[in-house]
Amino acid sequence: MTIAVTGSIAYDYIMSFPGRFVEHILPDQLHVLSVSFLVDSMRRERGGCAGNIAHNLALLGQEPLLIATVGQDAHEYIALLQAQGVDVSGVMIVPDEFTASFFVSTDRDNNQIASFYTGAMARAVQLSLRDHHPERIELAIISPNDPAAMVKYVQECQELGIPYVYDPSQQIPRLTTEQLLEGIRGAEMLIVNDYEFGMIRRRTGLDENEIGRMVKTLVITRGEHGSQIRTREGIWDIPAVPPSRLVDPTGVGDGYRAGLITGIRYGLPWEVVGRMGSLAATYVLEEHGTQRHYYTVESFIRRYAECFGDSTPLNVLREKPSATYSPTSRQSTITTQLRS
Repeated sequence: MTIAVTGSIAYDYIMSFPGRFVEHILPDQLHVLSVSFLVDSMRRERGGCAGNIAHNLALLGQEPLLIATVGQDAHEYIALLQAQGVDVSGVMIVPDEFTASFFVSTDRDNNQIASFYTGAMARAVQLSLRDHHPERIELAIISPNDPAAMVKYVQECQELGIPYVYDPSQQIPRLTTEQLLEGIRGAEMLIVNDYEFGMIRRRTGLDENEIGRMVKTLVITRGEHGSQIRTREGIWDIPAVPPSRLVDPTGVGDGYRAGLITGIRYGLPWEVVGRMGSLAATYVLEEHGTQRHYYTVESFIRRYAECFGDSTPLNVLREKPSATYSPTSRQSTITTQLRS
C-alpha cells in the first residue's frame, strides 16, 4: 500500500529582500499598486508542493508514489527523488516544455510575494490515478496543481473510494466556488493556512463550524504561533518547534504535511501527529531551499525527544506500516499551524 502525492513539481527561484515590504506599500494606493524590490540574493532550488511533500515523506521512511508532470529540464531532479526511495513511476516528462517555476521574494519579517509559471504542470490533467493501481493507494494528497487536474483527482478519489487530503492553498483563486466545495465535501482532510481559510470562508459564505462539519479533518496553519488540534475527542494545543536558525520559510508547510500524514498513517495519537508535523516543518525552516534539509528517522526521533520528551510512540517509524490507513478511525477536526 502507498501514499499517492499529486501536485506541482517546480523549480523555486528564491530571493531575499533585506527590508520590510510593508514599509514600501501605500495602503491608500493599493488600487494602483506598482512596486519594485531590489533583492540581495537569488537561488534556484528544487521545489513544488508535490516534490517537497514527497521529499519529506521519504525522509520519514515512507515510499510515496509521486504523480506529477515535469519539463525537459527535470531529469536530475527526478533522479534525486528516486534515489531517496520515492516511486517516480507516476511522473510524466513533457519534452517540449520547461518545468513549472515559482518566483518568491521574502522580506526580513518572512513575509512573501510570489508568482508561479505553470510550464509542464499545465499537462497534469493528462495523468490519472486509475493508471497506478488505485487499489494499492491508501491515501492520496491533492496539493496545488493545474486546477483542471485537481478537479479530476477529486472526482477520481471519490469514484475509486480513495481517502484524500485536500490542499488547495495557492490555487483557491483559480478554482470555482463549486469546485472548492466539491473538493472539501469528499475530503478526509482539508489543509490550508489561516489566510487561505479566510479566502475559502469568503468565497463560500460558510463559517469555520460549517466547513468543519463538511470534512472529517480540518487543518489550519498559523506559522510560528504553534498549533491547535481539535477533534471530537478533544482539543490539543501544540507549540511550534523553535528552529536552531531561522533561514527560509519556503516549503515549511509541505514539511508539516509530511510529518502529519506520516503520523496519521501509523495511527498515532493526535498530539503526537501534530508534534511530528511541527518538527518536520522546522527542519525546512532551518535551511535555504525546500529540499536541502536531510535527516534520518533515528535523528528525527532523537530531536522529537529533545523537544517534547517521550518519543516512545515514534518507535513505529522504525518499521513499515503494518496496516493500511483507516479513514473510519479519523472522524475528527484538526486546526494547526505552519505553511507560511
